[in-house]
Amino acid sequence: MNDILKRVVSGETLSEKEAFATMDAIMKGEATTGQLMSMLSVMSYRGETVNEMTGFVQAMRENMTKLDVQDDSVVDTCGTGGDGASTFNISTAVSIILASMGVKVAKHGNRKVSSRSGSADVLETLGIPIDTTPEEGAKALQEKGMTFMFAPLYHQAMKHAGPARKELGFRTVFNLLGPMSNPANARRQLIGIYDTAYAEKMAEALYNLGSKHVLLATGRDGLDEITITGITDLVELKDGTISRTTVTPEDLGLTRGKLEDIQIEKTEQSAAMIEAVMLGNANESATTIVTMNAAAGLYVAGKAEDLRDGVKQVQEAIQTGVTRRYFESVAVEREDRQYA
Repeated sequence: MNDILKRVVSGETLSEKEAFATMDAIMKGEATTGQLMSMLSVMSYRGETVNEMTGFVQAMRENMTKLDVQDDSVVDTCGTGGDGASTFNISTAVSIILASMGVKVAKHGNRKVSSRSGSADVLETLGIPIDTTPEEGAKALQEKGMTFMFAPLYHQAMKHAGPARKELGFRTVFNLLGPMSNPANARRQLIGIYDTAYAEKMAEALYNLGSKHVLLATGRDGLDEITITGITDLVELKDGTISRTTVTPEDLGLTRGKLEDIQIEKTEQSAAMIEAVMLGNANESATTIVTMNAAAGLYVAGKAEDLRDGVKQVQEAIQTGVTRRYFESVAVEREDRQYA
């Protein structure tokens, strides 16, 4: 690590092979907190390369617990988080919508860290089980069309990086690597990222890693989602080609909404908002943002021709009770659940 650190500090970048070896050492606890803090700080300042990100992800995948699923149709909606907007758990709601519409979803996520509500927190509140073993996860994916993979259980080696990340207190390459290290090896993803400047690099790295179809979304209002307030920057990886475009709610036949309509202060509020969307009685802003992002999920899953087609399909699923029936089938003991 000292040799690698000296090279990084001197301005050198790592090859894919060197990046793999470096991250592999980190995941095995062979780097001190001080060494890791120095490397993360320098890389954050100069920017990580595609080769470095590719090698890092390969090592994280090598050291994670894997879900035994060989299915190229599986979708993940895990984003980078960290946008600080205090919105309800949009990507989690999107996962449930997609599963209700026949898309296999292997949702990767965690408890709240910087947000008001993490995906694991809100699923527990909704009464939707968190699959705690790879066997349970594979079974849920087969029987329910959706599994939630609790990141700390699948990425136990990440504990070695925890102290350095906590001490630094700012975003590092690990924020970008998490969504790229899906335990089910999902090759189709909708990834919300907090800064679109990283999108092309992530798309290139994911192409190197075998991804089929990925959309990386950043709202210009700061959301790491396709936003309701205006323009969203989209970077797409499809069939080996990377392209950039923008989208607004109006482009999809929808109306702009207000950020304050989808913000929450605690997990229970997020759960209530998700349930309202599933049941078809949420406020317009909440319904719109879930609809747009679920439409993108259908698109990367290959079940919609484009985002407009996806929007129509999601609207129909909500209006005809498809989402309600699925939600009620997976949420345990709904009648006993109370939202404070």
